[in-house]
Amino acid sequence: MKLHVAIALATDADEEFLRPGAIQLLESIERTGSIQQAARALSVSYVKALDVLNRMERGLGQSLLIRRKGGAARGGATLTLHALGLMREFAVLRRKVDRSAAAAFG
Repeated sequence: MKLHVAIALATDADEEFLRPGAIQLLESIERTGSIQQAARALSVSYVKALDVLNRMERGLGQSLLIRRKGGAARGGATLTLHALGLMREFAVLRRKVDRSAAAAFG
C-alpha cells in the first residue's frame, strides 16, 4: 500500500489556486519559453493553461510570467523571480510533507 498526499494552496475563501499540476505548467513554461508549447507538452488546452495561470496569479496577487506578444516568431513567456522562488518553495514543502507522511504511515 502507498500513501498519496495532495498539497494545494487556497485562498481564504477556500478556492484552490496552486496544486502540483500548476507547478508542472510553470516548469514546462520555463523549459519551452511558451505557454502554448508548455500546454501542448502537458496535453492540456491553451485555454486551460491560461485559466490555471490566471488563477495562480489571482491567488498569489502577483504576476508569475513576463509575457511577450508576437505570435510564434516573437512571442513567448518567461517566469518571474517570484515564480522561480515559488517552484523551489513548493518542492521543499513537497519533500517535507512526503517525509512526514512516510514517517507517520510508512
